[in-house]
Amino acid sequence: MKYNELQATPNKDRKRVGRGISAGGGKTAGRGTKGQGSRTGKKLHAMFQGGQNGLRNAIPKSRGFKSLRTPAQVVYLDRLDELKGTVDNFALFEAGLIATPFHNVKVISRGELSAKLTLKVQGASKSVVEAVKKAGGTFEKTPTPLPKSTKEAEAADKK
Repeated sequence: MKYNELQATPNKDRKRVGRGISAGGGKTAGRGTKGQGSRTGKKLHAMFQGGQNGLRNAIPKSRGFKSLRTPAQVVYLDRLDELKGTVDNFALFEAGLIATPFHNVKVISRGELSAKLTLKVQGASKSVVEAVKKAGGTFEKTPTPLPKSTKEAEAADKK
């Protein structure tokens, strides 16, 4: 084994400054002498340049609007032929058609639907609703399912 291959982590405490000369970080405690940086309560933001707005004005402003809403997960109509019975977020997740069952799902028209099924998701285009009814199924708009908390899951396991 070589010295540089050791997996040991250092057990060194942080240096406590301002505890006297013999402690190694006394007098100015690493703050230098005089000036704003040496004073207590120094609060300067990252863009501060001594009162001039050079860097702040040099960076272009971000224009427009950025939505914080997560977009719906899209499932195409022709992929629903593989499924049977009631199709909800969990059935789509198990089939690998969506990434998570706890986000909005919208079904969009593409191809044909031949299977009779009950579609229970957060959204569907008008043409999808018509195609599902034409195939003999039904569409029901449901709220987005919420993940169960660990406390709820433990309580359900105990019963």
